[in-house]
Amino acid sequence: MWVKICGITSLEDAQFAVSAGADAVGFVFANSPRRVTPEIVREIIHALPSNVEKIGVFVDASADEIIATIEAAGLTGVQLHREYSAAEVSNMRARLKRFARTPRVVRVAPYDGDSAGFARQLQSLAALPVADDDPTVVLVDTRVDDKVGGTGIPFDWGAAQNAFHRHAANLCLITAGGLQPETVRQAIQTMRPWGVDVCSGVESVPGRKDHRRVAEFIRAARAAAVEFAEATQR
Repeated sequence: MWVKICGITSLEDAQFAVSAGADAVGFVFANSPRRVTPEIVREIIHALPSNVEKIGVFVDASADEIIATIEAAGLTGVQLHREYSAAEVSNMRARLKRFARTPRVVRVAPYDGDSAGFARQLQSLAALPVADDDPTVVLVDTRVDDKVGGTGIPFDWGAAQNAFHRHAANLCLITAGGLQPETVRQAIQTMRPWGVDVCSGVESVPGRKDHRRVAEFIRAARAAAVEFAEATQR
């Protein structure tokens, strides 16, 4: 179970997330109380282990802007909240370090999970060429007005899982949107994702992580993944 702690704004929070077992940390380069600069992120990344993914979150940014931020901050992945051409994504991946993960974000209305719009987004991504060693990664998050995640509001996990299975079973699923230490087990059992992504569910205030909740979230996610794997083998 891949685990990302998003909305990191300080070295202290990044280092704790890594020590607690996070596979990736996320940095928001968009309008948000968690927004950071490439200079701040570069300092944080410089102090983190090389085996941890460092993912930048971008919303409606141009490909050139994203590439400039990748190079200034030293990111290893980008999370894309906009449609980009295959050539643009390929260019971004060429500039990334080591992991080169580029999750595409699909947003669904609160407590929904099976709307026509959601299905169309999944179908569009599922139609993209996919290499055997480089599957398209899709992050499903809750759409709330113009906010870029971090709302703490969930969507209907069961309906979304059914839609994903019908329209995009060939893709790699990351579940986000309203996850908390108390709910991540149910989300994993219902959505059966490859990974989970949390932001506000492990915060004390926007942009500051509650270290106890970060550790609880990661433990709960790992335990749920083991439970699910054991159940499927029976």
